[in-house]
Amino acid sequence: MNLLSIGASYRTADVSVLERLVIPEAQVPEILQKLVTQPYVSEAVVVSTCNRVEVYAAVNGFHGGLGDICNVLSQHSGIPANELAGHLYVHYGEAAVQHSFRVSSGLDSMVVGEAQILGQLRDAYHSATESDSAGRLLHELMQQALRVGKRAHAETGIDRAGQSVVTAALEMAADHLGGDLTGRPALVIGAGAMGSLSVATLTRTGVGPLRITNRSADRADRLAEAYGAVAVPIDSLATVLTEVDIVVSATASTTPVLTRELLSTVLDSRGAGNPLVVLDLAVPRDVAPDAAGLPGLIVIDIDGLAAGRRAAPAAAETAAVEQIVTSEVDNFLGWMRGAEIAPTVAALRTRAEEVVSAEMRKLLGRRPEFTEEQRADVSRTLHRVVQQILHSPTVRVRQLAAEPGGDQYAALLRELFDLDVPLATHADAVPEIGGKA
Repeated sequence: MNLLSIGASYRTADVSVLERLVIPEAQVPEILQKLVTQPYVSEAVVVSTCNRVEVYAAVNGFHGGLGDICNVLSQHSGIPANELAGHLYVHYGEAAVQHSFRVSSGLDSMVVGEAQILGQLRDAYHSATESDSAGRLLHELMQQALRVGKRAHAETGIDRAGQSVVTAALEMAADHLGGDLTGRPALVIGAGAMGSLSVATLTRTGVGPLRITNRSADRADRLAEAYGAVAVPIDSLATVLTEVDIVVSATASTTPVLTRELLSTVLDSRGAGNPLVVLDLAVPRDVAPDAAGLPGLIVIDIDGLAAGRRAAPAAAETAAVEQIVTSEVDNFLGWMRGAEIAPTVAALRTRAEEVVSAEMRKLLGRRPEFTEEQRADVSRTLHRVVQQILHSPTVRVRQLAAEPGGDQYAALLRELFDLDVPLATHADAVPEIGGKA
């Protein structure tokens, strides 16, 4: 069994592709079940954010696993597999481990070092656990990835004082509004995780007054109360849009919230020389694509953010995180090699016990005069001898298996002792976690 990571992100696909690929939270369990019922996939975790959709899987073959996962993503998105392939990146084995750790530490993010990915990975792992699609391999990978991300933020300055997609978008918005957002009236549409982050960031930036709207009024009310903002009904959206300079839209709607018709009416009411800047952080997009180009409307979406990314953290900080990632990848690969030989060692010990039991039955058949105490004494002695003989070799083979190239030792033991070691599936696996996140 090996690790395979397949995905698309802002690096490989524009927002029109990502919004077709994105997997709404409610559909994640269904996609996970489709994945683990594929012939070559035994475990799966799905990460779906505003700028990446990734599948981490335990597979029993590279080409088979690649085909299975691509087919599921193609069916979900409606993008033909041959077209989709041009937008996907693929990492296998060690490269998949390295990719997951670079993602968790923020090195692969649109805003390098942002910490939001940790929460998104945690949610993805939780969904896989709830759906029983994560087995021993992915339990370990996800927990270690989360730990690596925390370590990167704790030991380096990679996060640049809380940089995020929202702060990057606001920097771009400031360029269109004279460089200073202080005192600018703003509206946040959506009260989920990204909406909450937007409210917190806008408050810290000093915009105001700040209003929040959401289809669920209760969530908008709670968020507004927490940050001293004002909750407004979603049906008053047209009116509020005429009164603000900045809009951050981050809903989970599958259809545009800000249509061309709505925005045209709003812009006519605002008049010339009073631009409306909309930060569309939703995937699928909240701003209708046909609204682009309307006079007085400035839309900054995921594509715009990717094209206008600002300076990354200092080279020394990213180098420090890369070093952490490299070290942790080596540790994880050692664990993987050790885990691969464990069933073989267990099978060897079981074989030895079977031999001892068979010989005991033969002996006792020839010596019926043995008392129960004598029988127990002979049995303990035989088992102790076998355990002592096996102890040093099995300890040593575990050590050797954890080193590079150590996968050969499990195969060698199986060949020498003619051991039948079945492959574990995600349903059989019980996680033995080395370091919880």
